[in-house]
Amino acid sequence: MFLQTTSSSCSTQLKQLRLCSTSSYSKTSFGFKTFSSSSSILLHGNHRNNNNSIIANYIPQIYNYKKSDFERKPTPKWSIVYRRISLMENPEMGSAFVLNQLDKEGKNLSRWELCRVVKELRRFRRFKLALEVYEWMNEQGDKFTLSSSDAAIHLDLISKVLGIPSTEEYFSRLPETLKDKRTYGSLLNAYVRARLKEKAESLLEEMISKGYAMHPLPFNVMMTLYMKLRDYDKAISIVAQMLEKSIPLDIYTYNIWLTACGATGSTEKMEEVLELMKMDTTVDPNWTTYSTMATIYMNLGHLSKAKNNLRMVEGKITGRERIPFHYLLSLYGGIGEKEDVYRIWNTYKTSFPTIPNLGYHSMIASLVRLDDIEGAKKIYEEWLPLRSTYDPRICNLLIGWYVKNGLLEKAEDFVDQVLEAGGKVNAHTWEMLADGHIQKKQIPEVLSCIKEATMAEGGKTWRPSPTSVSQFLFLCVEESEMASKKAFLELLTRAGCLNDERYRSLISSNGEVDFGLKISVDKDETGSDNDDDSGADMLLNQLEGSF
Repeated sequence: MFLQTTSSSCSTQLKQLRLCSTSSYSKTSFGFKTFSSSSSILLHGNHRNNNNSIIANYIPQIYNYKKSDFERKPTPKWSIVYRRISLMENPEMGSAFVLNQLDKEGKNLSRWELCRVVKELRRFRRFKLALEVYEWMNEQGDKFTLSSSDAAIHLDLISKVLGIPSTEEYFSRLPETLKDKRTYGSLLNAYVRARLKEKAESLLEEMISKGYAMHPLPFNVMMTLYMKLRDYDKAISIVAQMLEKSIPLDIYTYNIWLTACGATGSTEKMEEVLELMKMDTTVDPNWTTYSTMATIYMNLGHLSKAKNNLRMVEGKITGRERIPFHYLLSLYGGIGEKEDVYRIWNTYKTSFPTIPNLGYHSMIASLVRLDDIEGAKKIYEEWLPLRSTYDPRICNLLIGWYVKNGLLEKAEDFVDQVLEAGGKVNAHTWEMLADGHIQKKQIPEVLSCIKEATMAEGGKTWRPSPTSVSQFLFLCVEESEMASKKAFLELLTRAGCLNDERYRSLISSNGEVDFGLKISVDKDETGSDNDDDSGADMLLNQLEGSF
């Protein structure tokens, strides 16, 4: 069996397949925008709560905690505690406020329940509140005896809320008894998420020396780091390292390996990896495998092969999985198969009693991509009375199509309809309208839209596309609108943009616009509200799913 061969024979097999020979790779650029965060690996979305989370854990499930012996007091169910924390009118009061209230009311708070509350808060990305629960538990002295699993989750939360320096300080203060593969793995994950390559590499070596890296997960995490950094050959080299150390490859290793091969433009090597997967009796190619291959084929223009792999995705859907439908909608739209988009949509609707916002986003995005604007509007109207919440990213799909096709007035009318109907728009909505006004050289309207963007939902973290900034500054100079240029720069300053080198580089030291500068902007660095991460970000989110 492939994975039970000696490391030397494994190396021989790899050499024969030339899968680890970096010299033979074509350095073809690969658009990872088509891979999103866990909500949509292939085309879009910001749904980091992935139901297909990796099973191998640094941090075991918390259901094995023993209950405390405080039987005299009534014990509230964890869901009651969770609701009181998550539904606080003023979240700034913090989780400790609620927990202290419950304690004063004579309610016994067991470790199992509090850890279950943390799990739920993390599931909905309420990281600060989750961290506060652990901080409160630590302040209770000997009432709660926390394990290395708790410490690993605590460390993960610190990294997300407070950053790497605080994470490292917490790790350094841990007693040696709590420094095991779980806490080391959590720290490694934090370094990878922050793209700290040298620190991650050093920590992995330490984990290997301590015997904490005898399973594929830490190596998978490192592969995602190299994918994020677009060092695809390095990601592939991790596979050789695993084989040399007799570390088994799991489904996630293979899927990242496939992606790395595709990123180099080598469909041949990608297909060879798939054949190795089929030979390995410990893994079974899943729908993620085939959707990954479909995306790579699509980006490289092999539409027939992409379609064949989408048929394989359809055959791999089991149980009540919604996520594959989103991928299928997106990818069939990406290869221009409108009939298949509607076919999958109808199957999706008959398979589930309700469709989430993400499903409607996937469908409308595909129809917009296919220029089926009437079909997209029809699905949008269907969504309005059924929506769970109003997601401005869905209406932005239609607005973006209108602007792109020079129909700015229709875009503005649509925004008015949304607002009149009680819907909402976000910062990116106004940025798209600003782009439309830039094309029409309507300087006052551009300034008005940018001002609205800074005040809209998401405005505090919104940053306009550097390309749009450059175009507008050029327009101001071209039209001799120096007052408008100054007003625009003031808006950028208030938005914090001029602290970013990408924006500062557009302005010379004397305040003039540098028109000779060639702007190269990654897709995830623009003002898009799709929140699309790279495929590597998606893979890392999967790896985090079990934390």
